[in-house]
Amino acid sequence: MQHHTATCLLLGKRNRKNKCDLRTDRRLDITFTMSSDEDFSLVLADPQPLEYTLEGIKALITNYKKKHEQLIQEQQELATSRDDRRDMTEKCKQRSVKLAQDLKEDQRSYKEQIENEKAKLNSMKQEESELMKEIQKAEEALKEEEAEKDHLKQQSEVFTAVPEREVVFTGSTESEADTQTFEMKPRVVYPMEGGTALITFEEDVVARKILESKTHQVDLGGGCIITVEVRPVHLMLPRLVEIDSEVSPQHILISNLPTNLDTETLLNKLEIHFSKSKHGGGEVENCEMLPDSGTVVLTFVDKHIARGLTDAEYHDVKLQQKTHRVRVTPFLNGKITNLKTKMLACPRTVLLTGIPNVMERETLQDLLEIHFQKSSNGGGEIEVFLYNPLGQNTSALFEGVSEDKEEK
Repeated sequence: MQHHTATCLLLGKRNRKNKCDLRTDRRLDITFTMSSDEDFSLVLADPQPLEYTLEGIKALITNYKKKHEQLIQEQQELATSRDDRRDMTEKCKQRSVKLAQDLKEDQRSYKEQIENEKAKLNSMKQEESELMKEIQKAEEALKEEEAEKDHLKQQSEVFTAVPEREVVFTGSTESEADTQTFEMKPRVVYPMEGGTALITFEEDVVARKILESKTHQVDLGGGCIITVEVRPVHLMLPRLVEIDSEVSPQHILISNLPTNLDTETLLNKLEIHFSKSKHGGGEVENCEMLPDSGTVVLTFVDKHIARGLTDAEYHDVKLQQKTHRVRVTPFLNGKITNLKTKMLACPRTVLLTGIPNVMERETLQDLLEIHFQKSSNGGGEIEVFLYNPLGQNTSALFEGVSEDKEEK
């Protein structure tokens, strides 16, 4: 036997009491039993309570009104929230735009600041480089000043330790305008070529007459005539000479020497004395007398000997059987630092060129001298005549050359 359950819908009738046309529906659960021979019985289940009554509907309406009001309130809240979010979004957009603009401005400002800092850095580097150059210049100038200071100090020490010489006042004086603080007589070596001759006349007028005729015919006798050319003689003379002196580390100057000893004996005694280490000396390389000053220059092999001897200044040297006190002072080495020259035409000397080697030297020199001494040939009195034949080398020495006079 099988049991089956079914649901039946019962339609309600018109409710006459309330005079409404409301129909109530009732739902019934029916359980029926079927046997194998298809017999069944109908069983009505308990009816469910009605949900759609007037009170229920009113309750539903009230509930739906509340839900509607709640939904309206929620909608308003959502609209308000939406408006707030839109405002917030707009503000965020505006703030984002402003932040983007500020970022661009900051980037531009940062870039300008970087460029300015780079420019300042380059300027500081350049200034540092210039300062370093100035520092180097200052250091070099300081070194030069220190060297000049040491040099001047050395010079002052030398000037206070010069050799002593006796000076006797003769009673004659000169005005300040006539005095000369320094006088230098130049000595010029003039190399002569072969086949030339130098003639110095006593008067410069004669030399000018000879130079007026650039060539001269010289009769050597026996029908032999030679032609020589006459040229002026130009000498290069110093116009300004500046000499920088320094103390030599190997030389000493010995003064206050006795005059009763011959030069060779005096030099030997001094060399023996100053070569001994007990006297503060050392190995001597050279010892020579300066005849123009009466002093002796002693040269050592070692460069550290001279300073100690000059610091002691006075030394007792045994000469023959007596002890003589000599004075040792520094020796100055001169170095030309500035030299200006000028060309000077010798007013009384002429140069003869193109002289052939046709006879003996002395004979040809005599004949040339005779020719240029005759006034008929434009010549005059000859002071010096020097002939250099072909194939030989001769140098002429000019001493005491000045603007108006030269000696040969």
